[in-house]
Amino acid sequence: MSLTKILTYVFLAIAIGIAYYLFDRIKFSIEEEERIAQIESQVIDKLKFIRDAELLYKEANGQYTSDWNKLIDFLDTGKLYIVQRREITKLLDYGAEETTIEIDTLGSIPVRDTLYHTAIYDNFKIESIATIPHSGKQFDIFADKISRNNVEVDVFEVVDVAPVNPARRGEESIKGPLRVGSRTEVTTGGNWE
Repeated sequence: MSLTKILTYVFLAIAIGIAYYLFDRIKFSIEEEERIAQIESQVIDKLKFIRDAELLYKEANGQYTSDWNKLIDFLDTGKLYIVQRREITKLLDYGAEETTIEIDTLGSIPVRDTLYHTAIYDNFKIESIATIPHSGKQFDIFADKISRNNVEVDVFEVVDVAPVNPARRGEESIKGPLRVGSRTEVTTGGNWE
């Protein structure tokens, strides 16, 4: 065999090895991106569930909570009251109007029935609401009042403390970890929206 044929076979083997390596790396990257997207979708669904739970908690109790046990107990056994409000306006003799507001409580419904009206919430277990999917860690939850234009407003924030996406980790990350609400702004939106 000539030196040219030997070198041809060697370079062919090297080229096949490099092609396989590149194919494997690209395939791994695509599979990893799909895995990250699937896990982030589950985290986002859970954050939406927590947001809805916090909004119902505030509706029933007048403020948000930063205690997972209170939120779980509320979701499990809490009730929302059905209220009817009527305004009756009566014209007085001297031309002014008098408005009377009547508020009647018609009944109550369990929070469970209110929150589980959407198909995406059917599979959630209330006891594991605080657990981040695929990590086992707990979401960081915060609730307090802040002052905006000399008015005290309630705020809450729930943050994924163990992001699976490397682009969401660390102090210098551009995207930041998945979160809903804000500690400093009056919002109930998520940073994925």
